[in-house]
Amino acid sequence: MPEIIEQKVNLQFPLGHHLHCLIAQLPNHLHTAGGALAAEQEQRWSAIRSVLELVSRGEGNLKKLHFLLFPESSLPVNRFDDLLDRVRTDFRPNTVTMIGIEHLSLREYRQFLERFRDDNAEAITLVDNDIDAGDVLEMPVNWCAILIKEADGRLRVFLEAKSHPFHGEEFIDTEHDLYRGRHFYLLRSRPSCFNFMAIICLDYLYRSLYQSNIKQIIDHANQLYFSTRQGLDALFVIQCNPKPEHKAYRDVVSGCYGEYLEDLPGVRETVTVFGNASDETLLDGRLVPHGFGHAAVVINQRHRLAKVKFPEFATDDFDGAPVCRLRFGSGTRLLYFNLPLQHELDPRSSRVPLKVHSIMALAPSGTWEKVSAMEPAEGYWLGVGTQN
Repeated sequence: MPEIIEQKVNLQFPLGHHLHCLIAQLPNHLHTAGGALAAEQEQRWSAIRSVLELVSRGEGNLKKLHFLLFPESSLPVNRFDDLLDRVRTDFRPNTVTMIGIEHLSLREYRQFLERFRDDNAEAITLVDNDIDAGDVLEMPVNWCAILIKEADGRLRVFLEAKSHPFHGEEFIDTEHDLYRGRHFYLLRSRPSCFNFMAIICLDYLYRSLYQSNIKQIIDHANQLYFSTRQGLDALFVIQCNPKPEHKAYRDVVSGCYGEYLEDLPGVRETVTVFGNASDETLLDGRLVPHGFGHAAVVINQRHRLAKVKFPEFATDDFDGAPVCRLRFGSGTRLLYFNLPLQHELDPRSSRVPLKVHSIMALAPSGTWEKVSAMEPAEGYWLGVGTQN
């Protein structure tokens, strides 16, 4: 199983105030064989760049943005330096950007790790162990970057490879295999005492007969709680997922928040954010009906959350799971909301822990414009109360 590597980062989040997150639910271009075309890469970069420019301008309360989440495999590798330059130059301090990057070989991934050795030294050791054990340098790697612009303006770059082999286990042909990542980062921000992780899609589900990624994350968070009285505050799941509502996700969510067999204080107040690609994602040039989209935010059922259903988002309990879930639509959108503070129930009955600040759609002119998301869907009850 992947090791959890703790790293301290200098993030000075406002104490006693909620943090802000923006999910960029953008379309992707997928292929069953071969990589993306140059035109498709340029389309993806153009969409990502438009979001970066919007965040850089900081119009409205986007100046308060702390976490920016892009889909899995969304950034062309040849645009990685462009992304770094924009984050380093234009983003405000105390900003975290998490983005999935298109596949490359393990040889190239190792070169990126070496380039950012100061932040990835322990990960390099784990990768080198795999390289020394066999002929794996040409294996494709599904990876992501966690870019942290610290309080003093320094840019930290943490790289992770997906630990789940995707469809490789379902094929005899070894050419379909993907490299299995060996680490996750647990980023512990100081002086804010806010701890968070980012993992890629099926890494949230992956398990063997005797252990699982999520159980390992829970155990580590529990040990953190017992030793420091801190837990895992946020878990970001970077996805390009055609089945975000699959029963397997509900099962893992229920196990994480349900405390069926043991008390799990390390993740009791964890906010789980699922960012996905939009329903305009193409597979071999064709749309996948009823597939991608539906980013979501999940919190413990002990939080108070209104029961609502609007055209752009709704709340539910994920088919009876012990959670409150904010579930967005499937279209190409920017989803801006706050992360709840660490408390189960606020004594102020009117206080809602999770609020949607704005939802933006891409206009024909290429600019992002707010959409009206506050008209209730017909025939659905709206009310405020505690989800049971």
